Amino acid sequence: MKYRTLGRTGLKVSELGMGGLFISSFGAERDNARRAVRRALELGINYVDTAPGYHDSEEVLGWALEGVEQPYVLSTKLGGRPKPFDPQDKDGLRHSVGESLRLLRRDTIDLLLIHEPDRPGQYDWFTDWENFHGPVTEVLAELKSEGIVRFTGLGGTTAYELAHIINTGAYDVVLTAFNYSLLWQEALRVVIPAAKKQQMGIIVGSPLQQGALARCYTDEVERGARWLSPPRREQFKRLYRLVQDLNMPLPELALRFVISNPDISTTLMGARSVAEVEQNVRSVEAGPLRQDVLDAIQEIAALVPFRPFEEPFGLPFTRVYKGPRMAR
Repeated sequence: MKYRTLGRTGLKVSELGMGGLFISSFGAERDNARRAVRRALELGINYVDTAPGYHDSEEVLGWALEGVEQPYVLSTKLGGRPKPFDPQDKDGLRHSVGESLRLLRRDTIDLLLIHEPDRPGQYDWFTDWENFHGPVTEVLAELKSEGIVRFTGLGGTTAYELAHIINTGAYDVVLTAFNYSLLWQEALRVVIPAAKKQQMGIIVGSPLQQGALARCYTDEVERGARWLSPPRREQFKRLYRLVQDLNMPLPELALRFVISNPDISTTLMGARSVAEVEQNVRSVEAGPLRQDVLDAIQEIAALVPFRPFEEPFGLPFTRVYKGPRMAR
């Protein structure tokens, strides 16, 4: 496992990190989750990400990591707790951090991120949206000064609004999800350049687009998936041909694509089992892709430079489609 510097934090983190969304009783049995986490650490992974909104991920990780002596970097978030959640309530925000510490069985948090500060319809974090200031910024500053939190950051799923918040220079890291992968590269246009200017650590979430790039959905791309726009359908067909020509599993191609960018500090995998952890580690340890492969990927990505308006946020392969953003 190779390591990179997490921006201005100076922390050395593994190229592959452990995403906590599926490390929970909801996404996996606890024993399986614990084995997956422990195996990841054994293989050199030292970055673990979670959030209050990931079912009981914090609690499961606190249990799975208890007694671990190997150093690791732990990241969690603000958002969604307590319920009803009020992002303008400073006492509630501090209570949420206290609950994270209790569940994670820790005295401090390495990285505390604001969960989706770029989606005001989800969480209205700021009272001053021109300058992106509010109670949450005050709480984060207080927690850092008290030594409860080492570094702060942003965890977003958009590109352009997130870049504006990055430009404040107030945060140490950014987690960009669903915006930097084989076919979706909005983060490359604005998020990554803005973060580099601020010397922030850059974390990529969902490099497999939460399953859309986990395997080749050939039948649906060829004969179904009516939600696919014509250029997106052609894009998938060309991507699948590239996978076949390279004789490389699609998930490996996706992970190696992300780590081929030296600006990315770590990319998070959503592994549920030891087998998935080991497979993802093998993929990353194969190293960055050759330049000719990267060039071929960019030609394919250029077929759809921006997301089609009607495309669901999570591509509903194998699921019922009920209109834009309504897959079940």
